[in-house]
Amino acid sequence: QVQLVESGGELVQAGGSLRLSCVASGRAFSSYYMGWVRQAPGKERESVATISRSGGGTGYADSVKGRFTISRDNAKNTVSLQMNSLKPEDTAVYYCAAARLAPGAGTSEYDYWGQGTQVTVSS
Repeated sequence: QVQLVESGGELVQAGGSLRLSCVASGRAFSSYYMGWVRQAPGKERESVATISRSGGGTGYADSVKGRFTISRDNAKNTVSLQMNSLKPEDTAVYYCAAARLAPGAGTSEYDYWGQGTQVTVSS
């Protein structure tokens, strides 16, 4: 069992930056693939970024490539998402999620979810 708690979401102007953090409790954090998933109002959940168990491999949605960076610290049981050059279309609830198996581009492979943190980007 893994419990995930996100923080860092807030209102920011377009072009600005935010850093989201997720702290995991429970055992064997380093055995999970981690990801950030977002859901905008009226839309389905979208995988934004994923990171391998060691942190050596990452993947991004085309919509955020070059602007977002995912990282993890297995010693501190944390995963972060650095978001730069934010756009109004990045507005969404951002969820931290953990998967036992490599999640790929979808969201159904995740086994555990945080409660979400709201990111709002004003134009």
